[in-house]
This record gives sequence, structure tokens and C-alpha cells, in this order.
Amino acid sequence: MSGGVDSSVVAAMLKEEGYDVIGVTLQLYDHGAALAKKGACCAGQDIHDARRVAEAMNFPHYVLDYENTFREAVIEEFADAYLAGATPVPCIRCNERVKFKDLLETARDLDADCMATGHYIQRKLGAHGPELHSAADPMRDQSYFLFSTTPEQLAFLRFPLGHLPSKAETRKLAARFGLIVADKPDSQDICFVPTELCERHRKLRPGAADPGEIVDLAGKVLGHHKGVIHYTIGQRRGLGIGGLGDHPLYVVKLDPDTRRVIVGPKEALATRLLRVAEINWLGDEPFESHPEREVSVRIRSTRAPRPAILRPLSATTAEVELIEPEEGVSPGQACVFYETEGSRIFGGGWIVTA
Repeated sequence: MSGGVDSSVVAAMLKEEGYDVIGVTLQLYDHGAALAKKGACCAGQDIHDARRVAEAMNFPHYVLDYENTFREAVIEEFADAYLAGATPVPCIRCNERVKFKDLLETARDLDADCMATGHYIQRKLGAHGPELHSAADPMRDQSYFLFSTTPEQLAFLRFPLGHLPSKAETRKLAARFGLIVADKPDSQDICFVPTELCERHRKLRPGAADPGEIVDLAGKVLGHHKGVIHYTIGQRRGLGIGGLGDHPLYVVKLDPDTRRVIVGPKEALATRLLRVAEINWLGDEPFESHPEREVSVRIRSTRAPRPAILRPLSATTAEVELIEPEEGVSPGQACVFYETEGSRIFGGGWIVTA
């Protein structure tokens, strides 16, 4: 129970259906006093909101201190990856390493039969066991952030909101249950990053904002910057160097070792081939059973899946060929695999080269 409307509705639904519900909220940092910002999940007020929902629905509620686990498993890696020029997705690591690992083990310790969450994704029973499917509402679908869910975890997890047609239906349920969070705004962005992302990196990694050069693809110096942490692949605005004639310049690469930001024309951002590692495979057949597969892939949570060819290189690595080039692909992003026709998720991995 994050303290938001989604997980609160799930708890209320299951309580009403007669299940023996235990609410669990994770304290991921010092009650959010120093780090949380408005609109972030798991903040100090959220813990109180979760507790009040549990009291109103009359089921036990526990707050577990996962601060050290969260810092070591998510925040530190996020800082290192970002400063190495990658574009990390910490919400995936939080689900993978904290919520669906340590918390799931806690649920088993509590002798629970299953763990239910407020994620918008569907678990369906197929011929070979539980399958992971996209949410009924494509605007709320969170499959991109849950591709690393393993088959063993999927057998224990439940997602009661995945079939709902819209978030409006969730809020209607919250109002029907009389929940205090019925009109609470959705969480957004990265929960542990305050107003200024770069300030967070300065605190985690002193010297992260060292100045350097902005260069073109040939290495010509076009200007100077105040730290690579201020830039992301595909960025166009805020470079302070103008364009190349009538053509704007984009960040096409970050080199933290030389403290260089490399810029070029938009076509330099186009990517066809990706190398993907740490693959979690959710298909029925072994990952390496076919030399290549036609799939759809998503490399950003905000973009629809695109046609691609998936070629296994080992049990956990693969080459992905995009049928149409994608712009702004960066190491550190997730590459999630979907069936070409339908809603099933076949897993995914992490982009290491593009």
C-alpha cells in the first residue's frame, strides 16, 4: 500500500470480497521529510494515508523499514548509471529488487497466499501457467515497468486493477468504498528525486557536475557545459550553442570519462540495432529455442510497442533489430518484448549498446 488510490482500492476490494487482508507500506527513506516531493509515491504523508485506509477498512497495517535496501538496490545504481552516461529507469529496479523480491519474501513470511498490488497490468492463466499481459487501459498500462517479473513471482502475485477500462473506474470504486484517497492526485516522476535532479546527484556523487566541452561528431569544440548530469540523449533545448545552419543539434552521446557532451543532427539519433542483457524471459519455450523471433518491443514507457526481430545470443543476452529506426535510444533503458498480435508480455532486458 503506497498510500495512493490504486493500492488502497485493491485492499478495499479484497477486504469486501472476504479475503484476510494485511496492508504493508514500505518506508523507503526518512518518511520523505528530506527527499520526497509533491506528487511522489511513498512519501511521509502517503504512509499516514495508507494507515488511515487500513483503519477505516478494519484490517492490520504494517510499515516496514526498507530504507537501506532501497538506497543500496536502487538509488546508488541510479546515480552511477546516470553519471556513466546511461538513462536508467529506477522504477523497474524498485519493483524488481524491493517490491517483488524482499517484500514478496515478507509476504510469504506472513503466511500469505498471494500478494496483490495496484499496478495496471494483467495476470492471465495460459496453457503453461500464469502469463503477463498489458492492462486493459493502454493509457495506464505499466507493463514496461514490470517486465522483470519472474514466472515464480507471477505465480504468487495478483493485479486486481489490470482489467479496468480506465482510471476513472478506480476512482469510482474508491468513492464507493468511502476512501479518503479517492481524489488524491497520482504519483509521478522518480519518487526519491527532489525538485532538481542534478542537486540529488551532487549529494550522491560529489564532483558529478564538473564542467566540460560540447563537441560535434568530428570532435570540434562548439561550447562548454556545467556537467554531463544536465543532459540526456536526444535533448535539443538548453545546449546554449545554437544549431548547425538551419538544422538543430541534439545530444547523441554522453562521455563522462572525458566529460564531453557530443551533439549532432537529428538523423544521428536513429538506431536500428540494440544489444540487450539481463533478459528475463516469460515465453512458453526456452529463450534460445529459436534463432530469431518476430516481436514488438517498447524502449520507452511513453511509446507504443514497435515491430522488431529478436535474436538470442545467450540465455540472457540478445540482439534486437528494429524494423523502423528509433530515435534517442540510450544504454540503461529497458527493452520490453510483446507478442506481435495481442497483449502478452514475453519479458525484456536492459539496453547495453545502441
